[in-house]
Amino acid sequence: MNSILTYVFLGISMAATIGPVKTVLINTGLKNGFFHAWFFSLGAIVTDVIYMFVVYFGIGQFIESELLKTILWSFGCFVLLYTGIENLLSLHKIEMDSNTKKRTRLRQSIMSGFFMSLLNPLTILFWLGIYGSILAKNAGSTTIYQIIILSIAILVGIILVDFLMSFFSSVARKLLSTRLLKIVSFISAILMIVFGLYFGKMAFQMLF
Repeated sequence: MNSILTYVFLGISMAATIGPVKTVLINTGLKNGFFHAWFFSLGAIVTDVIYMFVVYFGIGQFIESELLKTILWSFGCFVLLYTGIENLLSLHKIEMDSNTKKRTRLRQSIMSGFFMSLLNPLTILFWLGIYGSILAKNAGSTTIYQIIILSIAILVGIILVDFLMSFFSSVARKLLSTRLLKIVSFISAILMIVFGLYFGKMAFQMLF
């Protein structure tokens, strides 16, 4: 039981880090409410499961190729810069009684979370590094069933944090004034752009 809780806390520590995906998740909750943020996180979790399979079946070495890394850094840069700039340009549209939720479909939120996480090199580095080391550590001493249980424990930790972030961001949306909501959204958009520039820098370094 203690071992399972350890992996739950590992998932919590990973998900609690405010990276580009979590920044967009919080911004989604602020703009569109709980369900859009929650569905965004579900899309990201689907990506997590995919990368778990990729690492487990030993395809991780393919992902480590410099060409693919460069492509991922570049796409991550483009997506974050586009999202951040778009949010900056739409700040004036934010209103407390906004009907944004009606105009944005939940399907769009889940697809956004999926592709945002899929193209996030930090997600890949986590699963290759931490999850890969977990598999290496337990190789030969752990059955497939036990690995599945530990993997689910990690996902439970991630889902718990994502749920809380989705909930609190949607609550904050209701408590904040329009002006404060715009300020928080502005900071969130700037963080996206900063992450995007960092990804662009990494892609540039990989190329040159």
